[in-house]
Amino acid sequence: MPLRGTASAPPATEGDGDGARGPSGSGGGGGAKVILSLLPTRRRLRLDPSSKLYFPYVPGKQARSAVRIKNISKSHVAFKFQTTAPKSCFMRPPGGILAPGESIIATVFKFVEHPENNEKPLDQKCKVKFKIVSLKVTGPMEYVPELFDEQKDHVAVEQILRVVFLDADRESPTFFLKQMDKLKRQLAEAEAALEARKKPPEDNGTRIVGEGLVIDEWKERRERYLARQQIEGVDSV
Repeated sequence: MPLRGTASAPPATEGDGDGARGPSGSGGGGGAKVILSLLPTRRRLRLDPSSKLYFPYVPGKQARSAVRIKNISKSHVAFKFQTTAPKSCFMRPPGGILAPGESIIATVFKFVEHPENNEKPLDQKCKVKFKIVSLKVTGPMEYVPELFDEQKDHVAVEQILRVVFLDADRESPTFFLKQMDKLKRQLAEAEAALEARKKPPEDNGTRIVGEGLVIDEWKERRERYLARQQIEGVDSV
C-alpha cells in the first residue's frame, strides 16, 4: 500500500543534507552517480525509536505512540509525516522546521481495529507504516506543507517506521515493561511540550512586530508623549 503524501526523492548522500548530484553532461557523470549511490546515506534527522513505533494493543480504541525527531545536520530542516493509513493515523505535530541540534517529540495516534478472522495482533504489525521525510531549508521560517511540493526533488526519506503492538499476553514481561515505561516517558514529555507551545510568549516589555520595523514599546511612548503635549497645549491656552 503506498504511503499517502508528497512524493519523495531518495535520501541525500553527502553534505549536510542536500541531495547528491552527479556531474552534468556526458563522460564520467554516470559513473559518478553510481559511486554516489553506493555511499552510505547521510541523514538529516535522528529518530527515537529508529525503526519501530510501539503501540499498546487496545482493540477498538485509539492508541498513542511517540517518536523523538532531532535535527543532526548543520542546516535548518523541515520534516513531514506520512502514513499508509491516513484515515486512522495522524501525528501531532504533522510537520515542522527544526534548527540544527533542535529536537521535538511528536505524538502518533492510531485507531486499533479488532482482529479479523481470529488474526493475531502480531500479524498486523506490518500492515500500517509511517514515513518521515525531510527537506533542507535556508533558515528559520514558518512551516507549510507546500514546501515539500515546491521542492519535491530535494525531499529525502529519513525512515520508514513499522507498527508494533505491545501485548502483555504475548510479550516477555521484561520487554513489555521496558517498552511501556519508555513510551509513557515520551508521551509525558510530548504532552508537556505541547502545553508549553500553547502558552503565549512572555512579555519582556519590547515586542517586535512583523519584520522588526515596528516596536510596540516605542509606539506606546510616542503616543503618551503626543498626548502629554496636547494636554500641556490646552493648559497653556
